[in-house]
Amino acid sequence: MKIATWNIERLQKRRNIEIVDAIQGIDADILILTEASDLIVLSEIYPYNTKTSLLHNNNKDYREDEYRVIIYCKFPIVKTVETYDANTSCCAEIQTTLGNLFVYGTIIGIYGNRRACFLQDLDKQIEDINKISQLGSLCFAGDLNISFADNYCFTKVGREKLNQVFITNNLLNLTKEIPQNIDHIIMSSRFLKELKYTVNTWNHKKQLSDHIGVCMELSSSC
Repeated sequence: MKIATWNIERLQKRRNIEIVDAIQGIDADILILTEASDLIVLSEIYPYNTKTSLLHNNNKDYREDEYRVIIYCKFPIVKTVETYDANTSCCAEIQTTLGNLFVYGTIIGIYGNRRACFLQDLDKQIEDINKISQLGSLCFAGDLNISFADNYCFTKVGREKLNQVFITNNLLNLTKEIPQNIDHIIMSSRFLKELKYTVNTWNHKKQLSDHIGVCMELSSSC
């Protein structure tokens, strides 16, 4: 089973066909797109999805097709779960082949990690993590605006708070060693159990968007 996340940068470069080709090449079972758009049509690949609210309803800077986050999946969505801010994060319980999984797709902060809204988003999403982790296995994924492997893009308080909530809820940051990366996939250790996982990346030269994409592939250890 593959889980992937990618920030496609609001399609500013108008490279829709190449972006879809890259997504098809990854062939993830669960895909969390951030700075996403309905202009990217993936219905033939993913029969199920859930989204954040349309941003243009609250902010004239966004187009009518834009969403902060869209979660696409090949597996059925059992139910959606309320998040603290429907504009910036969404969550769904997904019936995967490895068991049910709560997938929380997000961007933390609207303007990177240097403004007050980042800390507000961070604290409120930490509350969401604490609550949803009690419901079952959690995958917390998306654009966290924090690097963990280097000084590429981070705040000390942001990194410390995230690391602490991951420890508290027995979550493993599977992408923390990727350099110059702020898009992450964090998983409940109880879901991983004896599974093996590998992490892959794409868009390394950042030609299709200003973020690399990350994908985690889970497989049986037997």
